[in-house]
Amino acid sequence: MIERRQFSGAMKGKNLRYLKEHEGQAALGARAGFLLLEHFSLPAFTQALDTIITANLLRPELFTSKTFGLTKGEVISDLGLVIRPDDQLSHAQIQDLDLLVICGGYRTELKADERLLGLLQGACELGVSLAGIWNGAWFLGRAGLLDGYRCAIHPEHRPALAELARLAQVTSEAYVVDRDRLTASSPTGSFYMALEWIRTLYDKGLTDGIEDILAFEASRYRRIKPSLNASVSGPLREVVNLMDANLEEPLELETLCLYAGRSRRQIERLFKDQLGTTPQRYYMDLRITEARRLLQHTSLNIVDVSVACGFVSPSHFSKCYCAYFGYRPSKEARLIK
Repeated sequence: MIERRQFSGAMKGKNLRYLKEHEGQAALGARAGFLLLEHFSLPAFTQALDTIITANLLRPELFTSKTFGLTKGEVISDLGLVIRPDDQLSHAQIQDLDLLVICGGYRTELKADERLLGLLQGACELGVSLAGIWNGAWFLGRAGLLDGYRCAIHPEHRPALAELARLAQVTSEAYVVDRDRLTASSPTGSFYMALEWIRTLYDKGLTDGIEDILAFEASRYRRIKPSLNASVSGPLREVVNLMDANLEEPLELETLCLYAGRSRRQIERLFKDQLGTTPQRYYMDLRITEARRLLQHTSLNIVDVSVACGFVSPSHFSKCYCAYFGYRPSKEARLIK
């Protein structure tokens, strides 16, 4: 029986969908609805939606999503693409939601009729979390639902919201999550807003996995502590880059330290403090992860993959692979035909 090995925090997200740690566990089944206003920002909407869909890719059936219009007709996005929402928004539809996202855009008119205001206020009374992307926060403010909250809105519409919602704190941030109000001022902000919402419902491992897929460059040097948004130090970044560039013939730790201009003890401390692991374990995690990619996305055989990822023999590679994923590399699914 091969003892299972755990990926370090820095690499677990990249492999989350393959570890099957949550199979058999009941999902919360959170439900998100997107109200698409005329000329809504398609990039901002898709960033938020893609975040939720990717969560389901990592752990199936965690979320459901649905699009709505104010009428039963089609809606034109800011890019001129015509979208047909799933349904018309109504009080009955809102009762089935955990989150309602108001999707505005640069050319979305700041005008809300009594029906829309009533729908938003009804959602609030039902305890539905409310979100606004691009200038979506304006509609929440118009409904009186931002008083006492911090919020984000596109800079072009910031003065209008500040004048309308005097009891709200209108910020210049890309996104703000304040209790049950979530707002974003840009497509990137929409991504991080949705990510933060998911983080409030599930564990950090899930959001790490989503970020590793959708925002790889921003996530690859992410600290495990104290802040998700802080980058690792220069010497550690250099060591990680060297590891990534030398998988076929792994470098000795002493060589890595020499290139980084730091002692072995210093590098080990940096890995522990900033990535929550050891250099050796991180290097092995990196090689196993690359091996999985090669097995799935190339026609290389197991021997070639083991060589490409620096393993001394196919048998050693097979043992390590099984220890991480629970099955041998010969059982890995090939994604190319």
